[in-house]
Amino acid sequence: MLCRQFKLFTRAVVAIDGSKFKAVNNRDKNFTVAKVAKRIEQVEASIARYLAALDRADRQDGDVAEAKTTRLKEKIEGLRRQMQALKEMGKQVEASPDKQVSLTDPDARSMATSGKGTGIVGYNVQVAVDAEHHLIVAHEVTNLGSDRAQLSSMGGTARDATGWQEVTVLADRGDYNRDEVLACEGTGVLACIPKTLTSGNAKRGLFTVADFIYDAGNDRYSCPAGKHLTKRKVRSDRRDNIDHYRNLTACSTCGLKPRCTAYRTRAQWRSGSRPSASVPTVQRFALL
Repeated sequence: MLCRQFKLFTRAVVAIDGSKFKAVNNRDKNFTVAKVAKRIEQVEASIARYLAALDRADRQDGDVAEAKTTRLKEKIEGLRRQMQALKEMGKQVEASPDKQVSLTDPDARSMATSGKGTGIVGYNVQVAVDAEHHLIVAHEVTNLGSDRAQLSSMGGTARDATGWQEVTVLADRGDYNRDEVLACEGTGVLACIPKTLTSGNAKRGLFTVADFIYDAGNDRYSCPAGKHLTKRKVRSDRRDNIDHYRNLTACSTCGLKPRCTAYRTRAQWRSGSRPSASVPTVQRFALL
């Protein structure tokens, strides 16, 4: 409220990102389905190793062999108790909604970090920062490892905090989710976010999707050579309909084909059939 009174939010632009914060709970006290299975496998290997050592000790005579046999039996018994505890934990993990259990800090979750093969048990703190004065205008502590479901809720919270009816929200590719971008429409949250790049064409020196311009009025694409790719057929995937665009004639004689595709033709796919009078929401807001 004080920042609004001092008119520190005049630009109505905020940047949103998430940061991983380590919890009190260490990694050994966090269990997932994969972790439980791995630890059970390790305990089974240890039991097999001790049973083999027990067989060798039984074939020996003397007090030393007897003491060794007693010690091995105690270790095997301890491992079997550990095995039982792991199986019970496995049942708890399976019953958990997100298939995770943390013992010390129950709300903490195992999350991947930027380093390869690394991770923490902790929280994902979402922060919205004023772009002009770098003031934190809103934050939310979550235990979701990904930022992809946070854009609309954090954008709405930041809009309310700044006091503006409409606020521009900047985010990186980690927040890109077409459903979240769509949820922002009509709420006063103008999402400005780069679309996730899933193709390796740019590294290979080939044209990317960004080089093909969609014409919503005519429901077609224009390729870098100026030719039109028109809708050919609709096929179904697991989520919705996919529109398929191509130009068989132009591709066969195009001088730019070596920079475009190694296949017979270059095709573009577009999810969902939409009215041709307007540009689809996701395309309109994928600005960067």
